[in-house]
Amino acid sequence: MKRLGCWLAVASMACLASAWAQTNRGPSIGYVYPAGGRQGTVSRVVVGGQFLQGAHGAHISGDGVRASVIEYVRALDNNELRDVRTFLRELVRRRWSAKAVSAANAKPPDEPPLPDHPWLRDMDQKSVRELDRLRTSLFDPKKQPNAQIAEQVQIEVTIDPGAAPGDRELRLLTPDGLTSPVVFQVGTLPEVREEDFLAPENPRTPVVDLPTVLNGQIMPGETDRFDLRARKGRQLVIRLQARHLVPYLADAVPGWFQAVLALYDAAGNEVAYGDDYRFDPDPVLLFDVPEDGVYTLEVRDAIYRGRDDFVYRIAVGELPFVTRMFPLGGRVGERTEASIAGWNLPTGTLSLDTQAGGGAFRLVKAGPDASPCNDVMYAVDTLPETAEAEPNGSAAGAQTVTVPVVINGRIAQPGDVDIFRFAGRAGEEIVAEVLARRLDSPLDSVLRLADETGRILATNDDTEDPEMGLVTHPADSYLRVELPEDGAYSIHLSDTQLHGGDAYAYRLRLGPPRPDFALRVTPSSINVSAGRSATFTVHAVRKDGFDGDIDIALKGAPEGFTLGAVRIPTDKDSASARLTAPRGAKRQVFRLELEGRAEIDGTAVVRPGVPAEDMMQAFLWRHLVPQQELMVAVTGPRPVPAVWRPLVQGIELADAAPVQIPLGGTAEVAVKAPRVLADQRRSALEAVQFHLIAAARGVTLEGAIVAPEGLILTLKADANTALAGDSAHIIVEATIDLEGNATGGESMTRPQRVPLGVLPAIAYEIVRPSTTAEATP
Repeated sequence: MKRLGCWLAVASMACLASAWAQTNRGPSIGYVYPAGGRQGTVSRVVVGGQFLQGAHGAHISGDGVRASVIEYVRALDNNELRDVRTFLRELVRRRWSAKAVSAANAKPPDEPPLPDHPWLRDMDQKSVRELDRLRTSLFDPKKQPNAQIAEQVQIEVTIDPGAAPGDRELRLLTPDGLTSPVVFQVGTLPEVREEDFLAPENPRTPVVDLPTVLNGQIMPGETDRFDLRARKGRQLVIRLQARHLVPYLADAVPGWFQAVLALYDAAGNEVAYGDDYRFDPDPVLLFDVPEDGVYTLEVRDAIYRGRDDFVYRIAVGELPFVTRMFPLGGRVGERTEASIAGWNLPTGTLSLDTQAGGGAFRLVKAGPDASPCNDVMYAVDTLPETAEAEPNGSAAGAQTVTVPVVINGRIAQPGDVDIFRFAGRAGEEIVAEVLARRLDSPLDSVLRLADETGRILATNDDTEDPEMGLVTHPADSYLRVELPEDGAYSIHLSDTQLHGGDAYAYRLRLGPPRPDFALRVTPSSINVSAGRSATFTVHAVRKDGFDGDIDIALKGAPEGFTLGAVRIPTDKDSASARLTAPRGAKRQVFRLELEGRAEIDGTAVVRPGVPAEDMMQAFLWRHLVPQQELMVAVTGPRPVPAVWRPLVQGIELADAAPVQIPLGGTAEVAVKAPRVLADQRRSALEAVQFHLIAAARGVTLEGAIVAPEGLILTLKADANTALAGDSAHIIVEATIDLEGNATGGESMTRPQRVPLGVLPAIAYEIVRPSTTAEATP
């Protein structure tokens, strides 16, 4: 993806990240450390996030893993930090002053007492390295503050011996409902944490036997080191996962922890280095061990940043690792054997599951189910398939194919071009689509469509696929062209950087358009009070020109839960939805399923709603990152003082017609609230806050003032981001901030934002200023 000038714009984008964070008002998780554990173990884990006070439970997807909350870890205030600084200074003086060696463990009577806090317990017993790490965590001026990871909850995770290995999703349950999810892995190898080397009983860094998983966090300017015992002739795979665990950071460039790995021999010579693996930011080192000995592995950030959410896991050992596969998929229902190559593989072939009923993209593991081998992605399609046949690199030698077809091929050497000839008719639409980068191929494809004379009719390098929220370098090509006349046409496929090799595999779909759609549902944690509604967004990914209506429906929801009428209309890519919980619904957590229904070419098509998180990368870019589960938490009724209870009841719009907002200007919407005419109620209404929780691009709520008959809302259409002609609905939520006690009587350290309800949906249309009254500045 070309991002020219992005580095110059970072500073000016900080305010955008702040605004985005403020709209994420629910409880959220930014990281978990360690981000996994071994089968058959019980371990203590730290979860960092925001609005976590009162957390009383945890939900982990899948079977065989359970978690319980131990305690909430609040941030230290300024006075406490001052006392800790004094204590640390005095502790160092006592330990290292020659005059006080004999009294190294004596505590001066005038030393300030420390608060009871998990970070500060057993301070006298901590090693020098432990104290140094604590000092860095609390006082390092280079550490970037971030409210979204300032709170911590300690939990205990129990993993059954038979728990299936792989990625899980971990959420905390708070008084406000479920948090956003974060990746937690179940592993099969022994696990080591970097703090295991900081304890007083380990004055020297021990040597780690392989295989193992190394867990750590990188703080500002920090480099973590591990000594590994390796044997001659072994094929050592060192696979780091960091960005995989925390996909996007909203306030950091390039938008994730960019880890660097370096391996040194006993003499200090660098023998392996990596800061990525092909296009994946998480590096992998593949190292043939030349001699028995101890090798030192170093881990750091590429530009020496660091903070608590710079979490990593490194699998090290003689582990299976696939570097290439061919073909990258097969036809539905047909037996498909793929050849694979890589390191420490038990087999050279894989049987791909092509049974009907699965997704278009699937995963297969080359090693045993319990091995830490990397998963390999492949695609399944209903079209006929054929294999590329060389030589086909010239117009005269082009391979003739009959469309529609899926072609499995490779750009086998640098500079290679694959050309395919097909017959077309005037007015016929043809689609050429490459699947390569989305299937972990290093190919950066470019497509060119030529007529019989060799004249280039269309070309494409990169096309972004919103379904692939983790691919930040979209490199797959896509063309949809109306053919001008009857005759022979050819598709030319090559690597835009003229690279090539056995790993540069692709699948090329060639044929008429197949209109379709996919759905993403955000957020993946929906929190709703009994008798109230919660709002979420359904995003449509339209394919091959499909522009029809999509109706959204619940699938298998518990009795009493309803979804208001939701339709993603023609030419729109998203719609807001409201899930309503029945009155008296008990507190519970359950999995929800949605589906979208549309008519395409006279056929009813149903597609599942895939849960996702709408994540911001590096102040600006947004990604829909798929998740495993769409979860709902019923939080029960909120204790709202009586004066506020009826404020949103009976509210209605003064005019149901769409409000016209001039591009670059504002428009007012009158809201009638007959129950707030009394002075006491009007005064209460002035304490209510109003927020947009669903809107199209460029529309903001500039203000809400109390009027004699209710409210006047001011909407603005930004001149730079809104588009004239856009029309949709917005949803405005009313909330109040209440002081009080959390569940169980725990004292609150911040006001609790309590939702009062949502106003009726407001229809609007963005118009050019010339078609309305003069725009308000």
